[in-house]
Amino acid sequence: MANETAPDAAKSVIIEPFGEAGGREISLYTLTNKAGMMARITNYGGILTHLFAPDADGRFADVVLGYDTLQDYIDNSPYFGALIGRYGNRIGGASFTLDGKTYALVKSQGENTLHGGKTGFHGVVWDAVPFVADNGQGLTLSHVSPDGDEGFPGTLSVSVTYFLSDNNELQIDYKATTDKATPVALTQHAYFNLSGDLGSPITGHLLRLEADRFTPTDETQIPTGDLAPVKETPFDFRRLRAIGEEIDASDEQLSHGAGYDHNFVLNRKGKGLELAAEVEEPKSGRRMEVLTTEPGVQFYSGNFLDDSYRGKGTVFGKRTGFCLETQHFPDSPNQPDFPSTILKRGDTLRSQTLYRFSTVKNRR
Repeated sequence: MANETAPDAAKSVIIEPFGEAGGREISLYTLTNKAGMMARITNYGGILTHLFAPDADGRFADVVLGYDTLQDYIDNSPYFGALIGRYGNRIGGASFTLDGKTYALVKSQGENTLHGGKTGFHGVVWDAVPFVADNGQGLTLSHVSPDGDEGFPGTLSVSVTYFLSDNNELQIDYKATTDKATPVALTQHAYFNLSGDLGSPITGHLLRLEADRFTPTDETQIPTGDLAPVKETPFDFRRLRAIGEEIDASDEQLSHGAGYDHNFVLNRKGKGLELAAEVEEPKSGRRMEVLTTEPGVQFYSGNFLDDSYRGKGTVFGKRTGFCLETQHFPDSPNQPDFPSTILKRGDTLRSQTLYRFSTVKNRR
């Protein structure tokens, strides 16, 4: 349900109890900016549980799918709003070879590893430190993943900072170090629905991706190693167009994901923040831009959501949410031609993604 007026900007981050997991108390942290935008994050899985953004008439509504209780996230969540690691997306055969040694990972999707294994970063309790700055509010989460965690080598120390600025930008900064070479690929798995009606289809949202190529996959959604042009395919989102325009077209790649669930190769010019995607919802007038330092973005159109996912007073059925997961490419440890995801001892991984919200004239 939409809030008719903006909530009052808080002078400090609001902290509320949110249950217990792993023998630890879990909290819910509410960040609020001066414009009235609000984000709620829990230290269980680093989950973004709510994100209130204004429509073209100034009315606020939650624009991310999620649950009302911690137990629902624990029991039945398709990574709603969670931080993902050690490795976002898939690693084929649940194994890779590094420096002459082969590592067997925990299988979490058939014969492959998805999103870090069965207990990836989406299922751990993070240490949390909220803070207030001159131009917004933030939350820094930290976690130490031990050597051998889900089969990955090295003790990995990770921090992720969420920052909600007064410019209606949700910025996410990732940092990681290791004591042994290891693959690392971190991302955020929010499911967005900019209409504010979280049970409605997202196929009418307009999407543009800053990508001339994508990475085709086999039937288990592991990349073939090719970088295929999007031109004259259903994957061509170089202009703003409806997500549903060709989502059910007869196409081998679409059949592998039952719709869009693919990595797009971004047309990067440098190493800083660059535009990756923009989305508009015609009725509400909400607009979201995604900027990142990453080389790719996984566009997932919520094809496997079904009536078993119920929260926030609604049912999250098929294609009621979409994800734009900024990332390095899937299966990079097994794909020598892809950008490397190996973090070495003495090096520091730094990555940044920004979700910028604004409005456009309603396209009713």
